[in-house]
Amino acid sequence: MSDPKAMQAQLETQRRKIDVDNYTITVRELLSMAERNELKRAPEYQRKFRWDEEAESRLIESILLGLPIPNLFFATNDDGSWEVVDGLQRISTLIHFASDSEAQLAEINKRSPLALRELKKLDQFNGQTYEDLPPSIKFAFTKRGLGVTALSDKSDPQIRFDTFERLNRGSVELSKQEVRACIYEGSFNKLIRELAESEKFRKLVKLQKKNEENATHEELVLKFFAYLNNRAAFTGAVHDFLNSYMETNRDSFDVEEGRVTFSKVVDEILALTQGPLLRSKTNVTPQNELEAVMVACAELLKEKGSVGTPPAGWLDDQQLVEASTGATNTRPKLRDRIARAKELLTPEA
Repeated sequence: MSDPKAMQAQLETQRRKIDVDNYTITVRELLSMAERNELKRAPEYQRKFRWDEEAESRLIESILLGLPIPNLFFATNDDGSWEVVDGLQRISTLIHFASDSEAQLAEINKRSPLALRELKKLDQFNGQTYEDLPPSIKFAFTKRGLGVTALSDKSDPQIRFDTFERLNRGSVELSKQEVRACIYEGSFNKLIRELAESEKFRKLVKLQKKNEENATHEELVLKFFAYLNNRAAFTGAVHDFLNSYMETNRDSFDVEEGRVTFSKVVDEILALTQGPLLRSKTNVTPQNELEAVMVACAELLKEKGSVGTPPAGWLDDQQLVEASTGATNTRPKLRDRIARAKELLTPEA
């Protein structure tokens, strides 16, 4: 039976990690903040903006009618700006409809302002842009208040991650790496994105189609650096481990050194595989094996200055495969697959 006192204590402990502020801001203020770049909309999140113009028009109609709009949810950054957690599509719609900034429209991949369509209650507004509206209606629209809940920068970082993930589950459907990229935006994340998009890395890694656009490439880059530099801290909780590493290195990572190391590793492995890293009976890259091979290669380059020629069929090596399959997210399995990859790649004396 549960202990009511223990339950209450746990609840209070977790609630103390959360600090939120509530505001009401006008449409005009929101657009002004977006123009001043005070609303951060991470690229991983932004590219998934996909409301059609009918859905956008319905939101504008609701605001014109004064109907309640769900609160926007933001997270406060260290510089005082707000990271969009929940509400991207509403904000992007407001920009599409009422912003006169070409740069803002370009950010949401729109070339021209929204012309309202398929409205039922306000059918006389169909075909109208914001600029077409009478001045009195434009003024009333921009002074409409929108509710905002802002998670403060005092909140626990893991709570910030959890909140982002929970609010977006079932809406934009971000992967964990896409959520990390939104929460831990900084120079390290920019490097991860750059390396993940590199032509040679894309040549080395072959993913299932569903993983091509969900930041799996980025997560593989992050895992490489995290396992290479900090695997002693790995306990088996992969997501927490990656969150911690990305937060710690957000703006302190040696970008130049990381870029050089990663590029050398990819070049060395491509020289061996001459294409995607694949086992003989697979048509997609085994990710755990890739991680082990990349870390092993990096360590050998640092220790010995070169990588040897592995035996034929080395990617099907029984020890390497066993350590890379099954219950892989354990310290022993991680240790074993990196160690075996290193043995296979060690140059002859």
